Amino acid sequence: MAASNVPRLDARLAAAFRYVRPGHVAADIGCDHGKLSAALAGSGRCPLVLACDLRPDPLAKARQRCAPYGDKVQCRLGSGLSVLHPGEADDLIIAGMGAETIMEILEAAPWVFDARYNLVLVPATKHSVLRRWLARRGFALAGETLCQAAGRWYAVMNARYTGAAHEPDGLECLCGQTAGQPGFAAYCAQQNAKLKKYRRGLPPGSEADAVDALILELEERSCL
Repeated sequence: MAASNVPRLDARLAAAFRYVRPGHVAADIGCDHGKLSAALAGSGRCPLVLACDLRPDPLAKARQRCAPYGDKVQCRLGSGLSVLHPGEADDLIIAGMGAETIMEILEAAPWVFDARYNLVLVPATKHSVLRRWLARRGFALAGETLCQAAGRWYAVMNARYTGAAHEPDGLECLCGQTAGQPGFAAYCAQQNAKLKKYRRGLPPGSEADAVDALILELEERSCL
């Protein structure tokens, strides 16, 4: 980030920051206290940030935090993407909520099913559920970053609509594009209960073998 007076971001928000395209208007949905919105505006990465939250108190704190950046940040109170007009922002960040809520927000705004929009999604829970929904609804993961914040592992997802819906396999849902990234074994250990449950339902074959290999790797690293 170019400016020294912007908020310091944890690994989760820093990963989301990097997926926002420079020079584009961004909407920070579920902005909480406005750290990411302030960083995007204060660093010059975005000419305008729409900081949005459902709750008045966090939005008031976001407004105070973003005040130094003047009209580069607009704060809006409301639910999900209902606070935006289609096309008002090209980069849409949805963070700090569970996968089901993110899915509900996107389903309620059919205009996001368009390749012009760059989605930055940070599910707090059920990462595999969100990956499956994205694949089934025609979104592709352009990138995914594994990171740890406050003792928890997060997968920060960058998705774009392609219209090429498909049924993802279990490993795609459980691991996404995180394989080989720092912390991957620990992340999979966090996902271990889901991984073993998924394995029990697999018939013999290449996918079952791949899941067995992943479980064995975790055991060898003493991650379970």
